Amino acid sequence: MFERLQKKWKVGSTQLFLILCVFAITGTATAFLTKQITTWLHLETSSVWYWVLKIIVLIFGYQVLILLVSIPFAQFPFFWKYEKKILRRFGLMKREGAMSNRQLAIGNGQWAMGNKQGANKHIAIFASGAGSNAQKIIDYFKNHTSIKVELIVSNNPNAGVLKIAAKENIPYLIIDKEKFFRGNGYADELKEKKIYLIVLAGFLWKIPNVLIQMYPRRIINIHPALLPRYGGKGFYGQYVHESVLDSQDNESGITIHYVDEHYDHGDIILQVKCPVLKTDTPESLAARIHELEYSFYPKTIEKLLIDNS
Repeated sequence: MFERLQKKWKVGSTQLFLILCVFAITGTATAFLTKQITTWLHLETSSVWYWVLKIIVLIFGYQVLILLVSIPFAQFPFFWKYEKKILRRFGLMKREGAMSNRQLAIGNGQWAMGNKQGANKHIAIFASGAGSNAQKIIDYFKNHTSIKVELIVSNNPNAGVLKIAAKENIPYLIIDKEKFFRGNGYADELKEKKIYLIVLAGFLWKIPNVLIQMYPRRIINIHPALLPRYGGKGFYGQYVHESVLDSQDNESGITIHYVDEHYDHGDIILQVKCPVLKTDTPESLAARIHELEYSFYPKTIEKLLIDNS
């Protein structure tokens, strides 16, 4: 049962324990609060108002309490995500970053038009660091007949991936945080390059909803662990490998997945495993993971693009 919950909620064992604690405490607190209020108001169980009040507290009071209880357990983001779904379902909150139907139709129309104008399917690689995965992808598609790396995007002006872009004569774009998250996510620049697929290769910023809507199932990421374990905000690079070793897991691997509104949360495309050795350090495990990334990421990109031709 616990494994099913971990898979459903995409959380690790420690976070699952904290989430269950929040549920247990909230349930107990809600029952206690209901009893105190009905006693204070001298409402008998035979009274209609007793049951009306009890239902109100159980339904609405519970939602507020669970958010309050989640704070000391550091689980507020998890519970707030599901509370927002409830609010949107009742029409009390708009979807974050939602575009109008007209905007979405125009955006998708321009994107489709761009793909019809040329035989190539253009890739934009988003990276924040040295760009070793980006280099492998560039090398793989250098002489490809229909797939081309058309743009390198980075949030870090000192990133090594920009040197790779200059060396390979690939246009690059250094993005600003304000425009990326509060503007249109550089959608105009991506359209200009007729980008068909966005590939994240060590990109540390969350992708804004405007781009997710413009590129439905056209943004992919590679994560250096077997999701849903060791995923989410803060789990990247050496932090992932250190966590795997601290948990004494006997295997790790890579996960290639579609990108949605949450960190490391989209549908899984491919997972490849490798053993974790007793003699491993974060560095030696990282090296083994890198070999999997270099081997499988370009091939998976190619397969996705060919299958969608």
